[in-house]
Amino acid sequence: MTIQTEIQALREANPDHWRKAAALRVLAMDAVQAANSGHPGMPMGMADVATVLFEKHLKFDSSAPDWPDRDRFVLSAGHGSMLLYGLLHLTGYADMTLEEVKNFRQLGSKTAGHPEFGHAKGIETTTGPLGQGLATAVGMAIAETNMASRFGAKLVDHHTYVLAGDGCLMEGVSQEAITLAGHLKLGKLIVLWDDNGISIDGKLSMSDSTDQLARFEASGWDVRAIDGHDPAAIDAAIAAAKKTKTPSLIACKTHIGLGSPKKQDSSGAHGSPLGADEIAVVREIYDWPYPAFEVPADIAASWRETGARGKADRDAWEGRLAGSPQRKQDEFARVVAGEAPKRLASAVKKLKKQISETQPSVATRKASENALAAINPVMPETIGGSADLTGSNNTKTADLGVYSATDRKGRYVYYGIREHGMAAAMNGMALHGGVAPYGGTFLVFADYARPAMRLSALMGQRVVYVMTHDSIGLGEDGPTHQPVEHLASLRAMPNMQVMRPADAVETAECWEIALSAKSAPSTLALTRQNLPTLRTEHKSANLSAKGAYVLAEAEGKRQVVLLATGSEVSIAMDARAALQAEGIGTRVVSMPCWELFEAQDEKYRKRVLGGSAVRIGVEAAVRQGWDRWLMGDGGSAKKAGFVGMQGFGASAPAEQLYEHFGITAEAVATLAKQLL
Repeated sequence: MTIQTEIQALREANPDHWRKAAALRVLAMDAVQAANSGHPGMPMGMADVATVLFEKHLKFDSSAPDWPDRDRFVLSAGHGSMLLYGLLHLTGYADMTLEEVKNFRQLGSKTAGHPEFGHAKGIETTTGPLGQGLATAVGMAIAETNMASRFGAKLVDHHTYVLAGDGCLMEGVSQEAITLAGHLKLGKLIVLWDDNGISIDGKLSMSDSTDQLARFEASGWDVRAIDGHDPAAIDAAIAAAKKTKTPSLIACKTHIGLGSPKKQDSSGAHGSPLGADEIAVVREIYDWPYPAFEVPADIAASWRETGARGKADRDAWEGRLAGSPQRKQDEFARVVAGEAPKRLASAVKKLKKQISETQPSVATRKASENALAAINPVMPETIGGSADLTGSNNTKTADLGVYSATDRKGRYVYYGIREHGMAAAMNGMALHGGVAPYGGTFLVFADYARPAMRLSALMGQRVVYVMTHDSIGLGEDGPTHQPVEHLASLRAMPNMQVMRPADAVETAECWEIALSAKSAPSTLALTRQNLPTLRTEHKSANLSAKGAYVLAEAEGKRQVVLLATGSEVSIAMDARAALQAEGIGTRVVSMPCWELFEAQDEKYRKRVLGGSAVRIGVEAAVRQGWDRWLMGDGGSAKKAGFVGMQGFGASAPAEQLYEHFGITAEAVATLAKQLL
């Protein structure tokens, strides 16, 4: 059968469906051509699946895109972004105008090359790095079940749909995601796989021969395979998937670039425009005699009806919400808005006062657990977890319970050894709304989670990464587990708040900052080794919120300023004592969060950094990034020094390692005197 006769058969079998799906295909072709950049093949291949999903199954109302109980649609195959933009435009999302579609991939448009969360309503998450959408959707499904257990199915009862491609399933994060979802029996998670057998390099068979149906089935999923161009089969498969108690994979066999004589079923349809001549031929094959970007009135009206189909459901839901007790309404609104409870600040202040009075010597990972023990009871939306390091990360408190396939009320997820999947799932929880996720691993394993952490920052989501064992201070596990470059690399990530508290008081303050954040994720870098309480005088104000502050002022003329973070602040305090004993006035500045300090005005920064005095940075990590504070805001290279790591660590007890690598109070004091 030729392409022409195949398309004619599809048109004749389902003429109304064909015309609606064709509108999606043509908009994608036209937008990619106008931009001279993009991926037309996937939208052309998956238009039938998307049309059936939106027309018959997806619960949404385009006039209320933030409706909390809407179904979530995640385009994991983000390169096919014009499929999503076409759907949003045709179904009537107010900010996805035709002009935006015409400006596809142009500076300042809402229609970026890959879907960007926050650019337009209806874009549920940023996708593009393959596999991230699928893994993020697992978190959305977790959040849905947890919220339903708290607020009831009358207020929370929706599905999460994912459109994924071959690349999404080949990325390693997909294995972490699908095994976690299968284990947790997330029955409202439905993945529609664009099984087109083509990647950028050509036929998928050149690089992969995985039986994906067997793989998903082995992971506890319901699986089925269909013709992705048969609307009846698509409808039946989605309807069946919605009835299962396990997550579902629907393998949709499709033709990439459907209808293009020169590019169908080839990589040529994947990452470049079809070309004006080829588009003209495809229009004839589609029987689409309309100019670029024009959708005939009857098809546009049918799509608008699809966009309004969920209004009745939304109206009924709003009635149920209004009929709920006022306290329940208020709490629902608060958690969906991501507002921290008012009791958070008072709980933290109470804990800080207790710490300053008792002055414990504890690791900041333990101080973090103590902070969570005070926070979790007053913040019921927190969902904690760890990548198989619960006892080391100290992330589980007694009141949480365990989230599982049989207990959706539990607030602690055992993620297993899935750092990347954990981070992506937490993104999904935060994006879904109503929950505040945090999860733990060792700081060195931020490398395993980094792609999802980067998306947390890019999307501005309140996700808290609890990264313990933050330096050579972890000791005997050695250089494979001792992070030296990780603080610098995470600080290099825009919009990531990297916090390294010096004691239990700062740890509590950092938790308050992280959970009160509106548009940024946070990384808490915490110690394995015990640290003394340095903040022995209780102050109600959250001093860490300014990023850096004077912990100890110089006695006499200020000649030296010691800048330190985390476990090295106590070393700086000991160095100060030695220098003061010799009559050298020395200030100690604790810098728990560089990003917050950078956000302060220049006057405050200069006041804290101490003008033209000698400045020494002290951190058991590489120097990269420190020169900003050692030389900027009134500093100078001639009076700047650093005590820290020059390379990788070693295996030995922590005390020996600090001596071996010269990160000691004596070394700091000696350097200060050399620079004076």
